[in-house]
Amino acid sequence: MELKDKILACMEQHGAPMTAGEVEKALKVDRKEVDKAFKQLKKEEAIVSPVRCKWEPAKK
Repeated sequence: MELKDKILACMEQHGAPMTAGEVEKALKVDRKEVDKAFKQLKKEEAIVSPVRCKWEPAKK
């Protein structure tokens, strides 16, 4: 499973918008890796930001 998939699963399980720091702590991965994955997810429009600095999976 790719990190992007793990991040999306974590966000769905959490049930509320999350910051990159919260994702980092929940998945126990390096912050730089989380930031890279967030950048890709934003580009793919897989995550959206309902609140400043917090992200959640995009509604399909």
